[in-house]
Amino acid sequence: MVFLSALLIGCNGKQETREGGASVQSPTETKEAYDPKTNKGIGEIKEVKLSLPLDQGMVTKGKEISEMKCTTCHSLEENRIVGPGWKGLTSRRTPEWIMNMITNVDIMLAEDQAAQEMLEECLVRMPNQGLSIGDARDVLEFMRQIDGEE
Repeated sequence: MVFLSALLIGCNGKQETREGGASVQSPTETKEAYDPKTNKGIGEIKEVKLSLPLDQGMVTKGKEISEMKCTTCHSLEENRIVGPGWKGLTSRRTPEWIMNMITNVDIMLAEDQAAQEMLEECLVRMPNQGLSIGDARDVLEFMRQIDGEE
């Protein structure tokens, strides 16, 4: 849904890094101006550390998760099924935005301009699949592979 190193300060004054190298912070902070290339979305994910080469274990897990939860509505190509196709997504959206869309879909659809525009285009709300931050990071790694990263 989309990958950067900065310290993030949570409401309690501490940073927290969770599985998959994603730093998280309370979702109550103020939103940044909308720009698809810099918009991190709304939610816990504030920083995603990407690396090359891709983590093949994460790619495999991400593919398994997507086959179980995502490919009914999302094509791995550019074409839309119910939701938008995934091909090229990692070049259009930040990794943080993608992961926030996966893990915090209800708030994203309510408050994020890009998510709202996608809802207007697709006319169907993305359901909350209950994926963990680690699962979302695995799906992101699979998306990176779809987009040709190695």
